[in-house]
Amino acid sequence: MALLCDCRRHRPYRPASARQRTDASATESPLALRERLQRALAARGPSYVPRTRHRNPDGAPRYTNRLILESSPYLQQHAHNPVDWYPWGDEAFARARALGRPIFLSVGYSTCHWCHVMEEESFEDEEVARYLNDHYVAIKVDREERPDIDAVYMAFLQALAGSGGWPMSVWLTPAREPFFAGTYFPPRAGVRGTRRGLLEVLTQQGGRFAADPRAVVAEAQRLAGRLRAATAPEPAGDFPSSSLLQSARAAAASRFDAAYGGSRGAPKFPSSFPNRLLLRTAARSGDREDLRRVTETLQRMRAGGIYDQVGGGFHRYSTDERWRVPHFEKMLYDNALLAVEYLEAGQASGDASFLTTTRETLDYLLRDMRSGDGVFFSATDADSLSADGRREEGLFFTWTPAELRASLGDTDAAIARAWFGVDDLGQVAGRSVLRAERPIDEVARELGLSPAALRDRLAAVGPRMLAIRSGRPAPLRDEKVIVAWNGLAVSAFARAAIVLGDAIYAEAAVRAARVLTAPLHDGRELPHAFVGGQAHGRAFADDHVSLAAALLDVFELTADPRWLSDAIALMDTVERSFADPERGGYYLTAEHHERLLLRERPDYDGPVPSVNSVAALTSLRLLALTGDGRFQQRAETTLRAFSSTLAARPLALDQMLLALDWATDAAREIVVVVPEGRGALATGARPFLDVVRRNLQPNTVLLVATEAELSGDLGRLVPSAQGKRLRAGQATAYVCERGSCRLPTSDPPEFATVLAEVRPYP
Repeated sequence: MALLCDCRRHRPYRPASARQRTDASATESPLALRERLQRALAARGPSYVPRTRHRNPDGAPRYTNRLILESSPYLQQHAHNPVDWYPWGDEAFARARALGRPIFLSVGYSTCHWCHVMEEESFEDEEVARYLNDHYVAIKVDREERPDIDAVYMAFLQALAGSGGWPMSVWLTPAREPFFAGTYFPPRAGVRGTRRGLLEVLTQQGGRFAADPRAVVAEAQRLAGRLRAATAPEPAGDFPSSSLLQSARAAAASRFDAAYGGSRGAPKFPSSFPNRLLLRTAARSGDREDLRRVTETLQRMRAGGIYDQVGGGFHRYSTDERWRVPHFEKMLYDNALLAVEYLEAGQASGDASFLTTTRETLDYLLRDMRSGDGVFFSATDADSLSADGRREEGLFFTWTPAELRASLGDTDAAIARAWFGVDDLGQVAGRSVLRAERPIDEVARELGLSPAALRDRLAAVGPRMLAIRSGRPAPLRDEKVIVAWNGLAVSAFARAAIVLGDAIYAEAAVRAARVLTAPLHDGRELPHAFVGGQAHGRAFADDHVSLAAALLDVFELTADPRWLSDAIALMDTVERSFADPERGGYYLTAEHHERLLLRERPDYDGPVPSVNSVAALTSLRLLALTGDGRFQQRAETTLRAFSSTLAARPLALDQMLLALDWATDAAREIVVVVPEGRGALATGARPFLDVVRRNLQPNTVLLVATEAELSGDLGRLVPSAQGKRLRAGQATAYVCERGSCRLPTSDPPEFATVLAEVRPYP
């Protein structure tokens, strides 16, 4: 093609220095690299199926690149593209410097549907690959493995385009400075109706660099400077006013979708509406509208296609405003966070159906997402294989009427069709997404059954459909064990164990916590992830704070002082290694991490709460337990650091508003002294814990232990609990606020009266 050119004829943008030439020549020889790649491929064994359409007659892949040497499932997905991918690292940048080439950086994750589309359309295209290989150094990054890299270049993409997403495509100079960016690109113009495909953009941007590399470098430097200025943390302000909580309520009300719940518009993400914040404002203000908005949102989600009606758990987001047609990937963090939201909604509303959703979601995690060690995998893909070997989005989760009849027989198929909304048209390539939107009385009348009889039939049909579905080719599961996301899961299981009184969930929380904290007791650093049971990467700030928050939940569940001590140690590490000493708050990376273009101090709560939001709330919880003033200082410093962001965009940090809500409340300490046992599942504590379970108790810490334990290590860690005793040998509850305790009681109804008192905003 006339558009193609030989980049070896381009003059480099600057001469390679002797040091750079040494770096490039010191890289592995082509023969040695080829042998290493061949050994890695052979190690996969005869059952290995290469993820590529480029295969030799014997089925072996025609191409293998350096990504086969990586542990990331996402990088391994691209190991047989014809693109000569490099992982992020010195080798790639040394080669770019030596050859005077720009860098094409592609960032995504293993369960990203549009990442797969771009892989199949563009990165498997040999013409596109040839151009990339001849004119660029191509680098692949797993955003879940390197959230720091993702955050830097996503900030650039959002500044350039006004929005972002994955796959993320970024053009860099060899100095790692970006000069152009986008998201998904089809292979060439005209595909999917686009005016420019990847080949055209590669040619245009590569041509710019070749024609005047110094100008592109200068432009990139200017853009990098602007980005640093735009993302520089603002100076700390005054402590945020509690009026911001009312501003956030008003903002949530203004964006609420009165027809379908959540925030108006599409796509709809579960995290886009501040459910947990509104549950707290409802509890403290008595405003039933806040509670109604939350319950309507959660009911709509539970009935919609975003919820897996037969397998439990939630898909990542809905493509429409009615929660009907999801994007089918399932993320650990979504399900952990939503399990807690439904749990709290059940407590606040008294509606047991919310607690059922929590159980189904956690049971899904135990069944499909737990490793043999007891920790939790990251995600499952949106796509799965069809009978002819093609990857299709949603195929695993969707149904046709014919499949129901063949699997269930005519009678039960008619019930499933009516209840789950399965029809001949469907919503995804002629297949139906299961929903449960119609009232059960209406469906029962249609089928000529009583509501009770229909419930009984559905209780049998659902498990049969799940068993049948389990025989289909399953979506890919990303088996990285990310510490931060596992912290969210441990919290969900521990809280559910307390509220539901479930010993299975308690065991799951404790078992995972032991695995995650093992490095802390072996003299090792906390890793960012475990891959194949091995520690991988150094932990970021969110790994530390998410795990610390989880350990506080496990501590409240078990009253084992180990978990409180570990949480304190983790938060002390965060303060030492990640704090911004000038403005407050915490960076994502520590000084020992790789230095990138920016050092991000997260200031936004997206699908996962930011490190600063979790750190502020965790510090307040530690203050309530230990009485140690250093935790108060840390929480206040963090809240002041983000006061201007909270004032301008309160819902951008809706999870930090949970910390502000706590800080403006008279946080409660509930201590239940029992004759024997320890923790929230202790038999003697049950009458009091039943009261706690029936009512949402925000801004509260819980401790259940014997007199002897409160006089020992446990009491030394939680000084306010020392000296609390049984009355007449019976379990006794103490409720304390701001260092002052109500009279102890052994009467659960009296205890319930105290907890029912509303604590209004100042």
